[in-house]
Amino acid sequence: MKRRQFIQAAGLGVAGAAIAAPAIAQSNPEIKWRMPASWPKSLDTIYGGVEVMCKAVSDATDGKFQIQPFAAGEIVPGLAIVDAVQNGTVEIGHTASYYYFGKDPTFGFGTSVPFGPNARLNQGWWMQGGGQDVLNEFYKKYNIRGILAGNTGAQMGGWFRKEINTVDDLKGVKMRIGGWAGKIMQKLGAVPQQIAGGDIYPALEKGTIDAAEWIGPYDDEKLGFYKVAPHYYAPGWWEGGSMLFAFVNLDKWNALPKHYQAVLEQAGHLANTNMMAKYDALNPQALRRLIAGGTKLHVFSQPIMEASYKATLELHAETAAGNESFKKVNESMMAFTKNSYQWFRLAENSYDQFMMRAMSA
Repeated sequence: MKRRQFIQAAGLGVAGAAIAAPAIAQSNPEIKWRMPASWPKSLDTIYGGVEVMCKAVSDATDGKFQIQPFAAGEIVPGLAIVDAVQNGTVEIGHTASYYYFGKDPTFGFGTSVPFGPNARLNQGWWMQGGGQDVLNEFYKKYNIRGILAGNTGAQMGGWFRKEINTVDDLKGVKMRIGGWAGKIMQKLGAVPQQIAGGDIYPALEKGTIDAAEWIGPYDDEKLGFYKVAPHYYAPGWWEGGSMLFAFVNLDKWNALPKHYQAVLEQAGHLANTNMMAKYDALNPQALRRLIAGGTKLHVFSQPIMEASYKATLELHAETAAGNESFKKVNESMMAFTKNSYQWFRLAENSYDQFMMRAMSA
C-alpha cells in the first residue's frame, strides 16, 4: 500500500472510531438530577426510601445517572414538589400525590383515598389492575409521570388532645390530616389542616391544632406527638396502604434512554419494598414503647367508622358526577379492590385472624 493510501485509510479508521464513540457514550450518558422530597431527614423510613432509590439508580448505571436527594424545604417546600417537577425547576421529586388534591381531587388516588385498598391491593391495582395506566394518563395533564416508590402500609388514626367517642366529638376539632380525607373530616364537623410533616409538632404544641395524623408508631414517636396529645387512635381509615411516588418531569422522562427509564422504575420498586418491610419491622417496637410511656391507645367507635364510610361514599359520588378523571380512576380502583377483597376474606383474612388469636394465646 502506498504511503498516501495508508494515511487515508488510517484517517478513515480514526474518523470511524470518532463517530462510533459518541454513539456508545450516548447510550450511557452522564446525567445529574435533583430530587426534593416532602419529608424531613429525621424520618429514616420515608426519607430513607428516597435515599434507597437514588443509590439504586447510581449503582445500576455505574454512577453515570446520579440523583441527589434533598429533604423538605432544602430547595423546594415540602408541599410544592409537584409544582417544581411540573415546571422543570427540578427533574424529579418524592411526595404523596394526595397533597395536591386542591389541583384536582383525582390526585388523591395516587396515595390513598378513604376506605380504599390496603397496601397489597394498592400495589396490585397499580401494577396489574390498570392503575398505572389510568393515573399516568391523568398525570400527563400536569407534565409529570408517576413512578411507584414507597408504601407506608396501613396507618394510624392520629393523636388527639381529648378522647373522641362519638361523631359529635369531632365537631370543631382542628386536625392536621392530609389530602382528600380532610374533606371527609369536614363533612363530620372537623376542621382539616394540611401541614407538612416537619411543621406538625409545633402546631400541635402551640394549640394551633387539636389533633394530628401522620403515619404510624415509628415515625410518630420520632416526631414527638405523644408529648402533647396522649390519645392515639386506630385505624387510619383514610390510609389503608398509602402509595408514594417519585414524580418525573415528563419531558425529562421522555428524553431518558429506555434502559435509564427501566432503572428508575426498578429503583422505585426497591424503595417501595424496602419501605414496607422497614415499617413492618419498626412499628410494633415503637408502639410498645409508646404504650409503656403512657400513650392511651383507642379504636375509633363503630358509629364513627360507619359515619365516615357513609360520608366517603357521598363525597365520591358527588365528585365523580362532575369530574370525568376522578370517575374513571375511582371505578378502576374500586372494581379491583372489591374483587380482591373477596379473595382476601377467604384466604388472607381467615389465616391472619387465626394467627392473631394463636399468637395472642
